[in-house]
Amino acid sequence: MNHGIIFDLDGTLWDSSEQVAVSWSRALASRPETDRQVTGEDMRSYMGKTLETIAELMLPEIEPALRMEIMRDCERVEQDYLIEHGGTLFPNLEKELERLSKSFSLFIVSNCQSGYIETFLEYHKLGKYFTDFECPGGTGLAKADNIRIIVERNNLDRAVYVGDIQGDLDASDSAGVPFIHAAYGFGTVNRDVPAVKSFSEVFEAAERILGSTR
Repeated sequence: MNHGIIFDLDGTLWDSSEQVAVSWSRALASRPETDRQVTGEDMRSYMGKTLETIAELMLPEIEPALRMEIMRDCERVEQDYLIEHGGTLFPNLEKELERLSKSFSLFIVSNCQSGYIETFLEYHKLGKYFTDFECPGGTGLAKADNIRIIVERNNLDRAVYVGDIQGDLDASDSAGVPFIHAAYGFGTVNRDVPAVKSFSEVFEAAERILGSTR
């Protein structure tokens, strides 16, 4: 049996909000159209949303085409910054990923641009624990569709999605995959679901849903 755990990234595996806020503020400072600056708190409220939604929330006064151009600048500066600085991993992450990978195949599906997941994996040297990943930057599709792609592409018999915000639960529901709420992350969900208060609790929560396979 091929059982998999699919993870969200921001608020579930790492917190890059302060680093992304620094990089976006640098990008915005170079744009004459806005004097907007971004804080880590701002970023935590944006994470998990699509780039189009973030652009509308952050730059509502700017017409859509121009604000997306500005967001692309933010993405470019962010990528360079994260390659140098990485993000903040949640406690015991690598130890628990090693433990999880011995019993389950591990994946990432995040609402992000191409290169963001790769930077997380490369900077923190965690690629060896993950089988596959997907994002709208790669497919142009919504999170639910990307969850389904991971399940189908990797021939998973059963899977569970781990995420921290309502959008993650909604995507998991739409994809027909059970959900575990990373309650230590950035958000809440609107109904009772299996939840973990730290990353160290993911193994037992996943095992209760998927069973042990190895």
